[in-house]
Amino acid sequence: MADMKIVFLGTSAAIPTEKRCLSSIVVKRGGELLIFDAGEGMQKNFLQAKLGINKKMKIFITHMHIDHCLGLIGFFQTMSLLGRTKKIDIYGEPRLKEFIHENFRIINIGLAFEIVIHIIDKEGVIASEDDYQISCCKADHSIHAYSFCITEDPRPGVFNVEKASKLSIPKGDLYRSLQHGEDVLVDGKLIKSNEVVGPNRKGRKIGVSGDTRPSPELRDFFNSCDILIFESTYNHDYQTKAIETFHSTSTEAALLAKESHCSKLILTHFSSRYDDPNLLLDEARTIHRNVDLAEDMKTFYVPYTE
Repeated sequence: MADMKIVFLGTSAAIPTEKRCLSSIVVKRGGELLIFDAGEGMQKNFLQAKLGINKKMKIFITHMHIDHCLGLIGFFQTMSLLGRTKKIDIYGEPRLKEFIHENFRIINIGLAFEIVIHIIDKEGVIASEDDYQISCCKADHSIHAYSFCITEDPRPGVFNVEKASKLSIPKGDLYRSLQHGEDVLVDGKLIKSNEVVGPNRKGRKIGVSGDTRPSPELRDFFNSCDILIFESTYNHDYQTKAIETFHSTSTEAALLAKESHCSKLILTHFSSRYDDPNLLLDEARTIHRNVDLAEDMKTFYVPYTE
């Protein structure tokens, strides 16, 4: 099991404001950092959040608009100057590779660590570890764009220590084997895992929309997220503007979260016209019961549901 928290490094749309930097979200899962987008200047808040310079790291770029990717080069150089040595895996559409290589060539950047670029050319699972995977779905934006989900594998069920003791199972390796679904022999008697271990428990699921219009495909993709982070560039009064610019309103984000059976919705990517985005929060809460606003440097902890 891994502790998980979400840290927002930037929550503004297109233009930074006095209180909000451009888009960037970090999901810290155990000792690994999963970064979604890198708006200009995100490195400052990354350092302020003390997330760690040399941790295992994956970066996912939703699309190649500058408020979502321009911070990459400065972030890489800062990590290198501060002594990072571990590689960084980065995922995005084909132009991401050209963007990174051309900037490195023109600026003549040399890093102390390796960057491994993974080109996303289809929907589905794009990264896997022992106990979770990250998948993508095409977003409905003005350019090629993706949304992402972190989906953990199911966890083992609850181990019944009292029953194991009654069955004279010695503590240690046999306990571990049983909890991982393996049957064991104790004094010649077969003990099945399900005799002392309850059913598997659901892992956590986190969705990140990037910039997009709501769509049936995303509704299905984000089904049953524990937390859905969805863009809310405008309030309902700007519905026409949202359609024209391929963005979403707070009411649309809330409706999609409700229809997707998401436990919690976090709104982000607010237009700079909103000095106080509580207007968007109030609108969303008329549709979905559990909604919160992202703020720069705000942290949300993600507990297990059981």
